Formats: sequence, C-alpha cells, structure tokens
Amino acid sequence: MQHNITANNRLFLSSEGAEIILGNTTTPEQLAIPLAPSSSTMFGPRGAYLISPTGPLWVSDTGHHRLLGWRNLPTTDNQPADWVIGQPDFHHEGQNAKGTPGKSTLSVPTGICKCGQGLAVADAWNHRVLIWHNIPEDSNVPADLVLGQANFIDNEPNRGSQQPEANTFHWPYGIFYHQGQLFVADTGNRRLLIWHQLPTENGQPADIVLGQPDMTSRNENGGGSPTAASMRWCHDITLWDGNLVVTDAGNNRVMIWSGIPTENNTPCAVVLGQKNFHCVELNQGVYFPNASSLSMPYGIDVAGEWLLVADTANSRLLGWKQPESILLLQGADADGVVGQDSFTSKSENRNFGLPTRQSLNWCYGIKVCDDIAVIADSGNNRVLIWRL
Repeated sequence: MQHNITANNRLFLSSEGAEIILGNTTTPEQLAIPLAPSSSTMFGPRGAYLISPTGPLWVSDTGHHRLLGWRNLPTTDNQPADWVIGQPDFHHEGQNAKGTPGKSTLSVPTGICKCGQGLAVADAWNHRVLIWHNIPEDSNVPADLVLGQANFIDNEPNRGSQQPEANTFHWPYGIFYHQGQLFVADTGNRRLLIWHQLPTENGQPADIVLGQPDMTSRNENGGGSPTAASMRWCHDITLWDGNLVVTDAGNNRVMIWSGIPTENNTPCAVVLGQKNFHCVELNQGVYFPNASSLSMPYGIDVAGEWLLVADTANSRLLGWKQPESILLLQGADADGVVGQDSFTSKSENRNFGLPTRQSLNWCYGIKVCDDIAVIADSGNNRVLIWRL
C-alpha cells in the first residue's frame, strides 16, 4: 500500500525513503527476539553519527554493548561494519565484554558525536563519557579520556554517592560538541552539564548545570512542578541558529534557550510539544498525537533551517522550520512529519506492519551531516541513511 503525506505536511526527508538500511530486520521473528551479534546486525541501536559526508560512520549498537564503525559511507543495504569497539570481535556481546570496565569496553552506549578531531560516546550504564582524541580507525582503539569517573575502571553512578557532583554522572545519554564547548545530558541526574572548554583531564568537573539549582541536586523537575528551568529526562542536544535545544523526554517536550546559557539553572525561552512550561503529559493528555504534541522525544538535530526531532514513542520524525523569532515557537505546530501518514498517526511501522524504507519504530536518534540524515531506528534494530 502506498502511503501519502498530505500536501500541507511538508517532507524534510526524501519521499523515496531511506537510501541505505543497515542492520538486518525483515521478518516478524527478527523483531521479536534479540539478534545475534555479527558485523551486519544490530540490537536496539540508540545513536549513530556520520563524521563526514563520505564517512566514517559510527553507530552505538546499544543492545550489543558495542560501537560499530564503517570506514566509508555505506553504499549497500546490510553492509557489514569494518570495525568494532567494546567486544573482542563481531560475534560477542555483553556489558563490558562480560568483564570489568576498561578503556575500550562499553555498557549500554547511547549518544555519540564528533568531538573536536575525535569522538565522544555516552557510555550510559558505566555512568561515564569516553573521549577519543582522534576518530578511531580500527577495532578496539582505547579511549584517551573519561568523564564522570576518576579512572577507566570505576563505573558506579555518581561515583558511589547518593548525590551528584560537578564531576559525576548517573546514566548519561546524549552528548554534543560545539566550538570547544561540550554538552552532556546527564539523564539520571535530570540535568544538562556544560564544559566551557573540551576537558583535558579524567573526571574533570563541568562548569554549568541546567535543570537543577546547583551541582549537588538531582530531583525530578527540581523537586517541584515542571517549570521553564526544570527537567525530567533530558536526552539529546543541538544548537539551532545559536540557540541551545534539548529534548526533555520525561516531560514530553523540547526546550529551547535564547543563545547558550552562561549561568546555572537558566530557564529556557520556549518549549515545543506542550502549550506552556507547566504541562508535561504525553501527547498533551490524549492518546493520539497532533502537529504540536510529543511523546518521549529522544533525538534532535538541525538540517539547514529545519529543527528535526525524533518523537520516539510516536514512531515519527517532526520538523519545524526556523521562524523569525524563537519566541514564536511556544507550543507551535510542526511543519513536517516523516514516518507516519499524518500528524495524528502513531503506530509502529505505520499500522504495525513490517519495516519499510519509509517507516519507523521507536526511533531514538537522528543526526545530520551535509544532506544526509542518519536515523537510529531502534525498534526495528536498524540504522537508516536518508537523504534530505
């Protein structure tokens, strides 16, 4: 059956669907059971990042506790990866390779991004961020720097304390780098941490915290009702025309600041997905979504004048075009939708069918490089390479 998007729901990705599909899920059985690790399979990937339009491509194969790397931009469906980090080979899995944490082990890796000349990965269940000074170009290249822990061996949340500090994490999920500044969504501590300069020492403390009044608080929504400053589960980060944008999945919204905050607990200027700063219900309190609602948005990035949001629990991507002022965005309708027939549809793979080149199933991540969007289509155990 051919699916058509209505004329007023503008597409921001090619109507032909994904150009390349990585991973190997084509049958109902493969969607129901974990996929055995290989060089061409994935299990619930949460993040993917294309370093340049020609590659390399790195994917957080979350369920297999590893990173998969392709030397060049893949050109065929199900193309096997060239490199693996986190496991001894392509056919093993397990948290920290079923051993103890080290410089090249992983436990539920999620967010991933280019970081200066190198690579940064949120190693969520090790409660740390790993940084490579140079983009890895081989299997099991050891990381050079760790944040959130004092060393590469420890992996307790908040370094074993009940409360966080400026140098600890609890389940960090998303990571973003821009012109020397590093941003980490410290999801389990319900906060966003900012380093003014790329850290140079293991366990280096952050400079700014958003979502909490100070570096030692971690209460959901700051211990009170939701506000323009509070967070529940922040997950991904980007900049849109110089303005900081963060997905707050637990509050079913996207937060947008005017510029990049320089003071702790700065409130955002507007939210998408909710009508005001105090409402936080998924799909604004009703079962079916609409053009202005969100349900657990995880991933986010910018493509030209478009802000693209992975509206995860609605199995769709939403796009907003840049307005004259971000203040006009408060509760605004999206301008485009991908993955569903309309703004009011939410079923996985469009009516619960098998995956297609145009369908999505709990998409957790989206990152854009030049005219290429890379989508972590987690529920389908695959990554989509889709042209803008």
